[in-house]
Amino acid sequence: MNKLNNRERLLMEGARVVHRHGLSATSVRDIATAAGVPLGSFSNHFPSKDAFGLEVLERYRSRSEAEARETLLNNQLRPLDRLYSYINSTHEFLSQNQMRDGCLCGNISAEANEHSDEIVDRVVRAFADDERSIAYCLRAAVEAGELPPETDVEDLAGFVLSSLQGAFLVAKVRRSPEPVNRFKRVLYAWLGAAGSES
Repeated sequence: MNKLNNRERLLMEGARVVHRHGLSATSVRDIATAAGVPLGSFSNHFPSKDAFGLEVLERYRSRSEAEARETLLNNQLRPLDRLYSYINSTHEFLSQNQMRDGCLCGNISAEANEHSDEIVDRVVRAFADDERSIAYCLRAAVEAGELPPETDVEDLAGFVLSSLQGAFLVAKVRRSPEPVNRFKRVLYAWLGAAGSES
């Protein structure tokens, strides 16, 4: 039971350190210290820092994927309301601690050259999943007449995801939500104008 507790503490506290400082800048010693467990306990539970990082990413993504199911993929909601809810709820989650932590996937992608292919591939798949979910929502908006029929939903989904991730990174550096607020103002105004023309 103690090993399970130590493993959970390593994941929970280590994830906070990784999220704040980045995976490449965080040592195994940092993770063990944050968890309050002996350094040797790390290797008892994880064969490498990459294996730990992958598990942290999986846990982080489980929250993101649940959010996408409740918003972007929720056919009970009006399509553009789904998109707004997704962006707003993600923004609220990342606004904790004055945007200092940013998006874990975005943080890792910013230091991609310092990570293994396995870590990078996991982040690439995460972004691809998000882009597909956004495209699904935008396709529903076209079908509902909320966006013009000629809307290229794949291009627009890629633009939304890239712009949102960029806004998160700038917000993290500035320790201010304003870059994300600006992104939302511009996107929502454009979508509203596009919808009024459809």
